[in-house]
Amino acid sequence: MSFTHDVVERNVGLLTVLILLVISIGGLVQIVPLFFIDETTQPVEGLKPYTAVQLTGRDIYIREGCVQCHSQMIRPFRAETERYGHYSVAGESVYDFPFLWGSKRTGPDLARVGGRYSDDWHRVHLINPRDVVPESVMPAYPWLETAMVDSSDIEAKMKVLRKLGVPYTDEDIAGAKAELEGVTELDALIVYLQNLGLLVK
Repeated sequence: MSFTHDVVERNVGLLTVLILLVISIGGLVQIVPLFFIDETTQPVEGLKPYTAVQLTGRDIYIREGCVQCHSQMIRPFRAETERYGHYSVAGESVYDFPFLWGSKRTGPDLARVGGRYSDDWHRVHLINPRDVVPESVMPAYPWLETAMVDSSDIEAKMKVLRKLGVPYTDEDIAGAKAELEGVTELDALIVYLQNLGLLVK
């Protein structure tokens, strides 16, 4: 046995192949079963694709870097669930491209923020966070209040998402531009935030 171990350690090529083999088997054992568990591949009950306004709000959320400070994934630990609510499940994110689980929490997790605060609260908070949370280090986003959303690419975006498996209908896509008429970036972002985490109690 010691001779075999010695041979493996002295042969770099053999050692590399065996390490890759062990890592591959370990990875497959952990990953492959997830493809056959409905909880990880099927949407939670009641999950609908983002509306045009919600999708635009999500893009603004990404553009403004909110994901750098706010995660959207509650881990299954008591400290997390007591503060934020039910732990996140994979079925909530099946229509998210890219997913926004994140890992850094300079600010609180937002996975269950939908309905927790009023639209007016979000409006004031986004324009100047210190008006509602004096110790906040979050930057202000006052320009979102006057900037109108850009609807020029919404139909193309929804068509691409449909190819990725999001069940948008032709009617959803055809009505997307009309849905975004007169909507500010602040309105769209608030609509997106108010939709987060409503389906899992």
